[in-house]
Amino acid sequence: MERLKLVISQEEIAKRIKELARDISKDYQGRRVVFIGILKGAFIFLADLVRAVHLEQLEIDFVRLASYGYADATSGEVKITKDVEISLKDKDVLIVEDIIDTGITLDYYLKVLPRYEPRSVKVCCLIDKPERREVEISIDYRGFYVPKGFLVGYGLDFAEKYRHLPAIYEIERVS
Repeated sequence: MERLKLVISQEEIAKRIKELARDISKDYQGRRVVFIGILKGAFIFLADLVRAVHLEQLEIDFVRLASYGYADATSGEVKITKDVEISLKDKDVLIVEDIIDTGITLDYYLKVLPRYEPRSVKVCCLIDKPERREVEISIDYRGFYVPKGFLVGYGLDFAEKYRHLPAIYEIERVS
């Protein structure tokens, strides 16, 4: 049985997204930027973020990188199951991720991206959770630092459950 403990409220998320959007808007002003959301987890964060950003030349695409499946630990093997569909050549790319945990999935994708010839690549994540970090990732825009715990809500799931929740919770196991 599981119990959910509130970690980050809906209001805290909204406030932090406005702050991130302000910084991103300033940094990318006058540039062609493609926001790439990592499916499925980042879709809610990406939607709220791009609505708060003030940029004229903004494009959005998605990539799906499978590594977790229905487990609570990464398999260590990453596969692209949905690739970007728009050209990234000579554009600035902002990878939007829900959570960076082990770093394996994002590290893999960052190594693949150069083949698309982007002008630059930066990383924005909602949650930086280094508890199980295996690969160091440079994070340019960080929403929240949460040192540990299995988190769900606001796009984050456990076996496809809890994604719809408007805040972020830690799953606590109850016997």
